[in-house]
Parts: sequence; C-alpha cells; structure tokens
Amino acid sequence: MNKTDLIEKVSEVTCAKTEAQDAVNSLFEAISDALSAGERVTISNFGSFYVRFQKARTGRNPKTGETIDIPPRKVVKFTPSPALNKKL
Repeated sequence: MNKTDLIEKVSEVTCAKTEAQDAVNSLFEAISDALSAGERVTISNFGSFYVRFQKARTGRNPKTGETIDIPPRKVVKFTPSPALNKKL
C-alpha cells in the first residue's frame, strides 16, 4: 500500500478525496515534525516511531569492494504494538 492507496481508503470511509488527501498529508507532516524535534510518536494499537542515532561504521562499495567509512547518522525506527503483532 502506498500513499495514494491510503488516501483512497480514507476517502471511501469518511469524505471526499481532496479532504482525505489533506488529512493524510497533515498526518504525515505532524509525524515528521515530531520526529525531527526528537519526539517519539506512539499510535495506540499500531506502534511507535522514534529516531535513533546510528554510529559510524565501515562498509564496502559493492561494485569495487573498496572499504569506505560510513558516517554517523540519525535513522527512523518503528516498533509495532502487541496488537499489531498479533494481527500479523
């Protein structure tokens, strides 16, 4: 499922497609703003999104086999709730 499919599902249940698109865009923007601010985003019965710091490491260029240094960076992680895990 992609963003367009999600908008389609929301519009089937509640409102017009343009309103659903605005709602989905607002939701994604709110989540990304919170994550950018270092906050954890928890959605009941779904899971939690959070930012984790990934330390620097050594990797390899797959084409040349050359060793390269990968700098530290922030990555977004997701932990599913027990309710979501049960559905899977």
